[in-house]
Amino acid sequence: MTKEIAVVDLFAGAGGLSEGFHKQNYKMVAYIEKDRYACDTLLTRHIYWQLTRQKKRSDYLEYLKGKISKDEFHDYLEGCNPVINTEITQDTLPMIEEKIRGNMKQMGIKKIDLFIGGPPCQAYSLIGRARDPYKMEKDHRNILYKYYVELLKEFRPKAFIFENVPGILNAGKGKLFEDVRSLFERAGYKIEIQTLDSSDFLVLQKRLRVIMIGWQKDYSLKYPEFKAIKHHYTVKELLNDLPPLQAGKIIERGEYTTPEPGEYLNKMEIRKPDDILTQHISRPLTTVDREIYKIAIRKWNEEGRRLRYDDLPERLKTHKNRKSFPDRFKVVAADLPYSHTVVAHISQDGHYYIHPTDSHVRSITVREAARLQSFPDDYFFEGPRTSILAQIGNAVPPLMAENIAKIIRDEYYE
Repeated sequence: MTKEIAVVDLFAGAGGLSEGFHKQNYKMVAYIEKDRYACDTLLTRHIYWQLTRQKKRSDYLEYLKGKISKDEFHDYLEGCNPVINTEITQDTLPMIEEKIRGNMKQMGIKKIDLFIGGPPCQAYSLIGRARDPYKMEKDHRNILYKYYVELLKEFRPKAFIFENVPGILNAGKGKLFEDVRSLFERAGYKIEIQTLDSSDFLVLQKRLRVIMIGWQKDYSLKYPEFKAIKHHYTVKELLNDLPPLQAGKIIERGEYTTPEPGEYLNKMEIRKPDDILTQHISRPLTTVDREIYKIAIRKWNEEGRRLRYDDLPERLKTHKNRKSFPDRFKVVAADLPYSHTVVAHISQDGHYYIHPTDSHVRSITVREAARLQSFPDDYFFEGPRTSILAQIGNAVPPLMAENIAKIIRDEYYE
């Protein structure tokens, strides 16, 4: 039998990272996340995995179809609730440690093998740093890694995976990451880092993430070698089986336009044969933005060029600030092997994620954004649309996470 590897997911978000580890049969002991809607999503997905492993996926589909309520669905949970809905602070650390140990006892687990996760990345992003340079007293998110280390020292897993945006490497002229490295090393871990691109892991999205992997210094381990996976797929294959939808329209539950998933969707297990379409939700659009979207779509599809704000007729230029983000309107390129990066700002407006088909004239839907992140169609996000889009934009792509999980299992735990 494959060794059971016990995992704790810190700053878990909507579970993109843990999804990849679930698919490689790791044992999730706890997810720690402060956002209540993301926690609802985590619990829904945790129950999904319990039911799937019991060959009861059909019970989960009854929930997606709306045939059972959320309360009735939660009755399927077996054992303890592993989702810990709290912010990680100095004051909450004792409670978090107690809950993790309680979960371990109920699950019959004697030791945590692996920590995964990374603190919220906004404080380290280029935009975030421009607004508030590295000053720990001004942004508490800049010290969240210290709580990660405190939990490492408490549970002493063999290894950990810490992910973040590339901006963490040079925030504060590199001082922040020097502090991060020093603290993890003083806790007894050897660490190495690489900046990985999700598009190298069969995710149809260009997304750079810093992946720091650490292991206890007593082990003779090394950073795994991740090789880029070549493929022939394009973004169009993520979109072409979803029904046409006008701006502001919603398909909460519906059917696909093709009876079977295409090659990419099938091989990556994004759409399964018995799936139903959920959360195909489009945001409304103003008359002015609709006209701008048409211009952006035409310019990309006919000329292969991105719309610059200055290219617009004066009557459509409603923003006074024309120097920042001159490419604020951007079409998702269906003909390329990957889209541009999906970020949490998609929850605020969809201008940077315009659907490429000129008959639609809208931003991408919730389900389309989830697919760009490589979430499977049976992944159900809880909460209002704004929260769901933020959950998706903040996530680690599950396909990328699964590739990392597989090689970590093979090289660290076999």
